[in-house]
Amino acid sequence: MSHVSSEMQSCIDECLRCYQTCLGMASNHCLPAGGKHVEPGHFRLMLACAEMCRTSAHFMLIGTPEHKHTCRACAEVCEACARSCEQVGDMDDCVRQCRACAESCRKMAA
Repeated sequence: MSHVSSEMQSCIDECLRCYQTCLGMASNHCLPAGGKHVEPGHFRLMLACAEMCRTSAHFMLIGTPEHKHTCRACAEVCEACARSCEQVGDMDDCVRQCRACAESCRKMAA
């Protein structure tokens, strides 16, 4: 992994944490909570966020320069997910992690 800069490794770590957080919260928090937590738009966005984060980490790990595109998209999806989780409420961990990932991905996309 010597070809990965410390900044990129940090972004990979943020993406993987966000993947874990969004998928875990969707499965283990939103589904049991029901109601607004499982409204289709919100729930799909959480799943999309998890997948986009996983994909961005994957692109960086394989060392393709196209990671800039996935990171840009990831930052946008993470911000949207953070806003949605904020509106639903009781999802502070997801909001924090999505915003941290978005910030890291914006730097990688630059």
